[in-house]
Amino acid sequence: MALLEHIDEPAGLRGLSHAQLGTLAEEIRAFLVRHVARNGGHLGPNLGVVELTLALHRCFDSPRDTLLWDVGHQAYVHKILTGRTAGFARLRRRGGLSGYPSRSESAHDHIEHSHASMALSYADGMAKARQLAGDTDRHIVAVVGDGALTGGAAWEALNNIAAAPDRPLVIVLNDNGRSYAPTVGGLARHLSGLRTHARYGRLVNLGRQALTSAGAPGRTLHRAVRATKQGIKDALVPQPFFAELGLAYLGPVDGHDIPALEEALERAKEMRVPVVVHCITRKGLGYRPAEQDETDHFHGVGAIDPDTGVPLRTGGLSWSEAFGRELATVAGTSPEVVAITAAMPGSVGLTDFAAKHPSRFFDVGIAEQHAVASAAGLAMSGLHPVVALYGTFLNRAVDQVLMDLALHRLGVTLVIDRAGVTGDDGPSHNGLWDLALLRAVPGLRMAAPRDLPTLREELGEALEVADAPTALRFPRGAVGTDIPALRRSGGVDVLHEADGGVLLVAVGVMARTALEAARLCAGQGVPVTVVDPRWVQPLPPELLRLAARHSAVVTVEDGLRTGGVGTAVTQQLADAGIGRRVRVLGVSEGFPEQGTRDELLAEAGLDARAVAEAVISVAGATAAGVTAAGPAGAGVSGGGTAGADVGGGSTGAAVTGVGAGVTG
Repeated sequence: MALLEHIDEPAGLRGLSHAQLGTLAEEIRAFLVRHVARNGGHLGPNLGVVELTLALHRCFDSPRDTLLWDVGHQAYVHKILTGRTAGFARLRRRGGLSGYPSRSESAHDHIEHSHASMALSYADGMAKARQLAGDTDRHIVAVVGDGALTGGAAWEALNNIAAAPDRPLVIVLNDNGRSYAPTVGGLARHLSGLRTHARYGRLVNLGRQALTSAGAPGRTLHRAVRATKQGIKDALVPQPFFAELGLAYLGPVDGHDIPALEEALERAKEMRVPVVVHCITRKGLGYRPAEQDETDHFHGVGAIDPDTGVPLRTGGLSWSEAFGRELATVAGTSPEVVAITAAMPGSVGLTDFAAKHPSRFFDVGIAEQHAVASAAGLAMSGLHPVVALYGTFLNRAVDQVLMDLALHRLGVTLVIDRAGVTGDDGPSHNGLWDLALLRAVPGLRMAAPRDLPTLREELGEALEVADAPTALRFPRGAVGTDIPALRRSGGVDVLHEADGGVLLVAVGVMARTALEAARLCAGQGVPVTVVDPRWVQPLPPELLRLAARHSAVVTVEDGLRTGGVGTAVTQQLADAGIGRRVRVLGVSEGFPEQGTRDELLAEAGLDARAVAEAVISVAGATAAGVTAAGPAGAGVSGGGTAGADVGGGSTGAAVTGVGAGVTG
């Protein structure tokens, strides 16, 4: 790593020859493979942008010039070149380097999140601000790739950018033909035509070979030919769509040819208008296992063997896989079931469905709003669409859930993958908002399976609903062992039962934590009944009857406390006139930092010990005669996230060990 060891800022690149840059590119790829293999992350996208990132940092002066990355997961090389190589030892770990741009890490980063298709809007706003300030000697560069142009928001931005030719902006289109999966849609076909048109490709290759072998005269001729190249291209290839919009267009350029990239980028700088530089790259380039992976070219990986690419750890059947297998099976006898994904068929478990029922599978690109609205059209036409999205990306389609599904009372099932706390992908990728947001949707019914049998059961129940939208939520990770119910009472599963005491209401996978907390409480002499309501929106009436038979209620969910299931329980008890003390446990901070799911749950006071402390505290306060008319109390001691009492104070009791006494 002789060259890489001496690069700690972009200025260090400018004295390197093109031969040295080629060596540096090889060193960077080896560095990426070694570190991502250890910690997991977005490997394929970054292997594909090594030369492009080198060229960008040689042609532009970051951070004086602004580089925006869309999607942000392709910014690892940018981080390496801006002084953050040491941070890769803890990539995506608690206290370590983020897997996305991070303003707290570096002045070279500007956008915190990695939701696709938004960088052009940021760029448009920045260009307007600089025009107003008379700031004309700095450049704004938006690197748009991994299918980000399949998102509608990008086209809203382009519409504004194209309308203002006096606001210079460089749009670098990193065209690798893929998002997570192969890019879909009309634009994808258009770009593919530019990439692969036979006559144009042959002309470019022959011309380059002839001119580069002719020395100085050849280079002079190349400059002359370049002046007429656009006209030749237009004669052989359909006019690029960007030019039709009114944007200047340069390319296609080989995204792994640094001299060609630099030439195109320098020309873009000189033009002083909004210009698209179309770069053709290969996802996973330089690492054979990624190149040979036809699924997604190692788009995102866990820990792998760096030599073979084989995963080092498997956590058993994942929730995504379990859902996908079940849906594919159900669809075999239910021809009305169709599936929709927003560019992530493998990630949300729909690979089996797509293989078994290809005509009923729709990948709409990175377009969650369109996915949900299109599902409305399918449902209106007699089908039952299943829209599978990550929890963090569902946020983008809440308006469509409200106005296109709920208002029309349509039978569409939303499957919310990576719901709740997700972990190492950081603040923007937690799925914390689904319970709070969807509770506000009139008529929507939502279930939270706790294990594989309840997933199967609740998915089947959701698909039977034809007059309202339904939703299923589950977390990232392995399903785990089954959690059988002792009995079912009015739709509520009773998982653990004790006489009197506290009713502990567990949402979905928090049932496992609740059962462990009940065991800890039993060691303290505090009786706890644990229930899983199964369907958390609307809540089953039986839950209120069970609450009335217990002295207090504690709810635990891995979503936001505000507006979630605990809020619903509290409201419904009050509406029914059932004066029970309620402690609501959930996540208070909407943007927890990266870390493992277990780390973040523990910090939020949602591990078994913290839940037990909350239960014992409520039980102690109730036994001391605190009434429901008392003041709101304090939260869970320790752990970081408050769990508020409704209608009373708190004793501050804590579990100090299994079987230990209550202190406080």
